[in-house]
Amino acid sequence: MFWQTTRSQIDLSRPRVMGIVNVTPDSFSDGGAHASTTDALRHCERLLKEGADILDVGGESTRPGSPPLPLEIELSRVLPVLRHAVTLGVPVSIDTYKGAVMQQALDLGVDVVNDIWALRQPGAAEAVAAHPGCGVCLMHMHRDPQTMQAAPMEGDALPQVRDFLHARVQALQAQGVARERLVVDPGIGFGKTVAQNFALLARQRELLALGLPLLAGWSRKSSLGAVTRLAAPDRQAPSVAAALMAVERGARIVRVHDVAATVAALAVWQAVDEQQPREEIPS
Repeated sequence: MFWQTTRSQIDLSRPRVMGIVNVTPDSFSDGGAHASTTDALRHCERLLKEGADILDVGGESTRPGSPPLPLEIELSRVLPVLRHAVTLGVPVSIDTYKGAVMQQALDLGVDVVNDIWALRQPGAAEAVAAHPGCGVCLMHMHRDPQTMQAAPMEGDALPQVRDFLHARVQALQAQGVARERLVVDPGIGFGKTVAQNFALLARQRELLALGLPLLAGWSRKSSLGAVTRLAAPDRQAPSVAAALMAVERGARIVRVHDVAATVAALAVWQAVDEQQPREEIPS
């Protein structure tokens, strides 16, 4: 299985680690830690040394209750970082829902658009259409960042998430976006209750019926805090555990803050997985 992106086909025969680079003063977990361009660039290089396969750069916090960020401020945060990141030899993702940010990022050579709105905002689909080689990650979100946790989803989340992602994939294919460019993300924490988030992880294999690579983003999420009583910066261990369970249930990409710990844990998982008996294919 491969993910087609701007500059490369990402081989997903083994799980890939996407390192988070938040160029923001107010993200829920590491707000302010990498807010300056210099700090963000150092963080990019640190994540690569720790084993990140992909860098995901974002300039706007989408934590619950966060207000929209003006376009000019987001561009001023992410463009200097992206200019350097695309020279580091790994695929680079832009975490944004704004078409104008996507356009300028892709013009710089960015490989992937990672969109919490699944290309539903004005100009987003057009930006992707103008760069027919870029990869796209489509995420499920209930409502919007301002209201998603004030009025989260009701009922069984999995069929709602699955049907939404299927509809978005169908819509983009109808616009000429090839399936090999697409990855889907169930959107852990985006308008779901704690129970719904864990149900999505428990039944994650059902989402593989979509026939697309799955990205899981559990890193330091509040649901982990709800069951461990740990503050966001202290959630490394539960984040790694959730990432491993997501991979065990079929995720091919995990989006994480704690790259080194996740890479080490996946090395152990891989060593065990390689010893599993494989089903023989009849001749």
